Amino acid sequence: MKHWFLFPIVLFPFLLTSCHKDDEPETIPYRRTVLVYLAADNNLSSFALNDLKEMKEGMAQVSDGMLHLLVYIDTGSSPRLIELKKQNDEVVEDVIRTYDDRNSVGLDETREVFTDVFSNPDFKAEGYGLIYWSHADGWIPYGPSTRWVGQDTTDGTHYMNISELVTVLQSVPHLDFLMFDACFMASVEVAYELRSFTDYYIGSPTETPGPGAPYERLVPLMSAEQAAVEMSKAYFDFYYKIYKDGIGISSTHWTGGTSISVIRTDALEQLASLTARLLPEEEVDIDVLKEEVFDYDVRPRDYVGYFDLKQLMEQVLDDASYAAWIQTLNTAIADWNSTPKNYSQFVGMFSIPVKDTKGITHYIPGSSIQRDAAYRSLQWYRDAGLEKLGW
Repeated sequence: MKHWFLFPIVLFPFLLTSCHKDDEPETIPYRRTVLVYLAADNNLSSFALNDLKEMKEGMAQVSDGMLHLLVYIDTGSSPRLIELKKQNDEVVEDVIRTYDDRNSVGLDETREVFTDVFSNPDFKAEGYGLIYWSHADGWIPYGPSTRWVGQDTTDGTHYMNISELVTVLQSVPHLDFLMFDACFMASVEVAYELRSFTDYYIGSPTETPGPGAPYERLVPLMSAEQAAVEMSKAYFDFYYKIYKDGIGISSTHWTGGTSISVIRTDALEQLASLTARLLPEEEVDIDVLKEEVFDYDVRPRDYVGYFDLKQLMEQVLDDASYAAWIQTLNTAIADWNSTPKNYSQFVGMFSIPVKDTKGITHYIPGSSIQRDAAYRSLQWYRDAGLEKLGW
């Protein structure tokens, strides 16, 4: 009988402790953490401030527990990292960290901000996204490099090369989407360089509207299952509804249209492999190609040439090869939309053959000896077998 009384005395507190642990609520991570990186220490600073206001409007529509929205903003003074969050039915800026005046497109500076977001356990989530906002130009040369995104004017003018962005992204969790709210970034060459870091790659094949993405519409979609495609469609629909062939265009009322595409990165290696297998081993007439293939780059100066990939391969491949190749390209393009015309700050309105293009660009050599040499160092150049064309 003595042991019978001892047994429940020992067991009783154990059961209480065990039940207490079971009653503790588990910490459920947010659906998605998204960093919007506003490298706006340049002539776009006023647009960045407007976009920040739009993000607050969008965040007000997001359900609790769905989205950590982090914004790094540098407009030339007081760079800071903030989280936009709801508090007492209002969206407030919760300052995570402030930084000294800096070059926000520098490798170390960018990596520091990315670490402050993606390595912070407070922002752990089921998935992640990144929007890089600034000036950009996939193939304008700067120094020895020809690929850059982001511009900062602290103590001179600085740019971030794509190779540096690759270095930064190596320490970031795999992204559900990577969006460039910047010009000329829907390039197959750049998307291929970044393919291992993200499931979906979003960008424009041409110049983007000064006001940028309509963030009051995009933010509520950032935690969606198919966020990349839904964000792309919302972006396009916004500009399509106010499109008026550029009539009455202004920075606050953009009637000049836009173009945007979404690339599935898991199809890019197959696309490169198939391209290498199907390309003929013969030199092609570059001048003829440039006449026949649509070019999204209409700038009379600083010209690079961003040619439509679909039309390029239509010219280079025979009919049977093209029929096989286009199926893979169609798989790679998750979304593509453009208004009939787009606005360029250099030439005004120009036509986009929407139905005959795919919104993903490709370089054709010949605009610069330096650029051509750098082009041959790209992974896309090697993996797609472009040396077969004499490029």
